Amino acid sequence: MNRKGKLYFRYGTMGSAKTALLLTMAYNFEERKMRYVCLKPHIDTREGGRSVIRSRIGIERECKWIYPDTDIYALAQNLFEQNMTVIDWFLVDEAQFLTAGQIDQLARIVDDFGSNVICFGLRTDFQSRLFEGSRRLFEIADTIDEIKSTCTCGRKTIVNARIDASGDIVTEGAQVEIGGDERYIAVCRKCWRNRRIEQQARMSLPFAEFSPATGNTD
Repeated sequence: MNRKGKLYFRYGTMGSAKTALLLTMAYNFEERKMRYVCLKPHIDTREGGRSVIRSRIGIERECKWIYPDTDIYALAQNLFEQNMTVIDWFLVDEAQFLTAGQIDQLARIVDDFGSNVICFGLRTDFQSRLFEGSRRLFEIADTIDEIKSTCTCGRKTIVNARIDASGDIVTEGAQVEIGGDERYIAVCRKCWRNRRIEQQARMSLPFAEFSPATGNTD
C-alpha cells in the first residue's frame, strides 16, 4: 500500500483534556466522512461497563474494547475484511494501559495498512514511573506531543498524584487503580514533593492526649 500513516502519542496528566481532544477529533472525522475507529482498554471501567469513551465535560462516543489478550492488528484486519476498505484513523484512549506488544501491533497497522493511529494517555503513574504502554510509545512513535496543563501553583503539571479520602498523597500501592478526581490530582513536581514532606512532618508530631472534661492535654 502507498498510504503513509503515522503513529502518534499525545500524553498529558489527568485533567489535561486528552479525552476531550480525542472526541473532538472523532467528531471532525465524522463530519468529513473519514473512516475512524475509537478504541479503549477494557480495564477502564468508570462508565459502568459501557463500551464508550467519555470526557469529563460530558461528551461521549462508542468504542471497541481492547482486552489484555486482544490482537489489535488482527482487529484491524477484520475491519478491513468487513468493510473492504482501510480505516483512516484509529483513536486510542488510555493507551498507557496497553502492553508493549499491543503498541507494536498498532505500529504494524500504521506500517502495513497506512492508517494513522493516535494514542492518548498518561506518561507516568502515581509514583512518577512510566507505564508499559507509554514507555513503548516513547520508543517507537513517529510523533510525540505533550498536552500541557497547569498546577494550582502555576507550574506545568507532571505527576498524577494518588490521594486518599483525606486528600493526602498516597505513595504505595498497585500501579493501576482506576479513579477520577476523588482519587487523583495532577500536580507539578515541586508541589508533589512539598506535599509529601508536609505529610511526613505532620505524621511525626507527638500525639497529645486530650481530655474532653478539662480541655487539657497531657
